[in-house]
Amino acid sequence: MKWFIVALVVASLIGSIMWVMPSPRQRYQAHLRLKARKLGIQVQLARVELPRARGETESEVRTIPAYRIPRTNLERNERDSWTPWEVLRVDALDNVGLIEGWSWSKGQGTLSPVAVERINAVLSQLSDDVVGIESTPLSLTLYWGERGDESRLDDLCALTRPLLEQKI
Repeated sequence: MKWFIVALVVASLIGSIMWVMPSPRQRYQAHLRLKARKLGIQVQLARVELPRARGETESEVRTIPAYRIPRTNLERNERDSWTPWEVLRVDALDNVGLIEGWSWSKGQGTLSPVAVERINAVLSQLSDDVVGIESTPLSLTLYWGERGDESRLDDLCALTRPLLEQKI
């Protein structure tokens, strides 16, 4: 009986230790987010309310990692007059000018046709795990599901660089 109690206590301790240890997915996310921080990208979990999809009665709310790339090339007057916009991966009614499968959450009709064309060029190259892009005077944000390997972060930074440089 004594050995049974000792074995039970040891099993309980091992179980507790295993429960506290991060999973391989959590280790990957921590490594990816640390790399993003080294690149100057702020990562935080954000609640994103998707526009109501066609045929749906309610919109969907997701909690997803937001990778915020700071805008450092805007003058004060450009920041003050900035038009924020946000596009999300959902088939909704507010999709004027966007490629199929994407819809406006903010900023529909406020951007020039050239800017919308450049946004579409980026959207067409994004993988399925990128849920949306938001542009504010402070940052360009990617809502990304963190799938793929570490090089995906570099690819996403390269894809969005034109939007940052062209101040869209």
